[in-house]
Amino acid sequence: MSSIAEVHTAECPTVDELCALDVDRLSDEDIASTLRTVERLRRRLDGLDARLVAQVEQRGLENAVKLSTPQKYLVELLHLSRADAVRRVKNARLLAPRTTPSGTALAPILQVTAAAVADGDASAAHVDAIRKVTEKIPGRFGNDVVETVDRILGTLARTATPDDITTAGIDLLARLDPDGNPSDDRDRKARRSLRLAPQSADLMSRLHGDLHPATRAKLDAILATWARPGMNNPDDPDSPAGSIDRPDLDPAVLERAARRDRRTPDQRLHDAFDALCTHALASGALGRHRGLPVTVVVTMTLRQLERATGLATTATGGVVPVTNALAMAEHAHPVLALFDHAGAPLHFGRSRRLATADQRLLLTAWQRGCTRPGCDAPASHCAVHHLTEWQHGGGTDIDNLALVCDADHARVTDSGWRTTADPHGHRPLWTAPHLLDPTRTPRRNHRHHPHELVTHAILNASPPRRRRGPAAPTRCRDRNGSDSAEDHHPRTERSS
Repeated sequence: MSSIAEVHTAECPTVDELCALDVDRLSDEDIASTLRTVERLRRRLDGLDARLVAQVEQRGLENAVKLSTPQKYLVELLHLSRADAVRRVKNARLLAPRTTPSGTALAPILQVTAAAVADGDASAAHVDAIRKVTEKIPGRFGNDVVETVDRILGTLARTATPDDITTAGIDLLARLDPDGNPSDDRDRKARRSLRLAPQSADLMSRLHGDLHPATRAKLDAILATWARPGMNNPDDPDSPAGSIDRPDLDPAVLERAARRDRRTPDQRLHDAFDALCTHALASGALGRHRGLPVTVVVTMTLRQLERATGLATTATGGVVPVTNALAMAEHAHPVLALFDHAGAPLHFGRSRRLATADQRLLLTAWQRGCTRPGCDAPASHCAVHHLTEWQHGGGTDIDNLALVCDADHARVTDSGWRTTADPHGHRPLWTAPHLLDPTRTPRRNHRHHPHELVTHAILNASPPRRRRGPAAPTRCRDRNGSDSAEDHHPRTERSS
């Protein structure tokens, strides 16, 4: 369809009709009108999405494929980000009609907002803003306050922006509690959180959250002695380590270190936290985890070790510059893991059911984390799984073992998930249930090996070039500074 008139005369134009428009020929007024039409349809579809997601949760569809939450079901089914899946489930719980255990139908929690979305007047962003306001309503207020907020903000959403909703919500919350009374302990416990965000492109990680008052008091007491000027300064080799209350600490040494200290208060807090982590790991008081002492396990290639360049990986899923990893490993016990030309480890087997600590280290170097496609659980969160079960004759050999997180381990039974060894010696393959993948195609997890995805994308994106002479081999360098065409022989360090 190329006529804008036909689109606007249709009561509900289809996606195909809208996509067939020749947008280059539209007038300025037609562009604006079509944008409004598309936005209205998108918002109405948000309402349908909420009802469908609510059905996923009410029917427990995630249980049929051994997924623990509706959010994980949406990630697998629709290839969403975790954040988007969480947002959709939260909004669905507020916008979709409800049913009691006895079968009684109930209106949505945010009934007015749901109607605005169904009419195409409010978007998912409006719902996000309203939901965040309702989440901040103190627990001492009843459901009638939520209904009032919904009626006011749900009506406002038809004519205002999401930013306006946030601003109005702040004013509404202030009106609910004009005396500014602090929340009670129930609210504080519900809000307690601590989140370590994924590493950014510069390898830094953002730590943020809400500490309970009791937790804050404990942390303040520790940092008051560990974050003092001059203490635990990584840029000063003569800086005292540990607590300022150490009985062997020379006050004169601390005074000189404090005069040299040019760190900001925030940097001192960071360095104190780093020193606390180092102290806890070195103390040995943290016990063992997954058969290994609680410590930092760093994996790097032999080339990286020799050149002291690139990025090493940790068993917890992070990356560390090799120079920092080598500094951490000054007192470590190195383990050399050898791999064949296919990238698979050399045979390492035993006649017992449980994998040894050395086998776990080798799996950490080879697989790096959970082997189910799309799972980002690091090796430290994984158990060792037999691809062919021990009771069915499967040996505890390295080519029959896979790292699998606890949630995914529970799925490899009667849920339709299957794990198999790769016939070419690569990492294990997973086959999803028919409900999630009708093709039942075995797949490998690349989440812990991003250089494979980058190399594949580069090779597919590069158009063929005409060469006059013999073609030179193409080399793609991964983030570790290694040639992806070459074999990797990871060297694993256990740093205390």
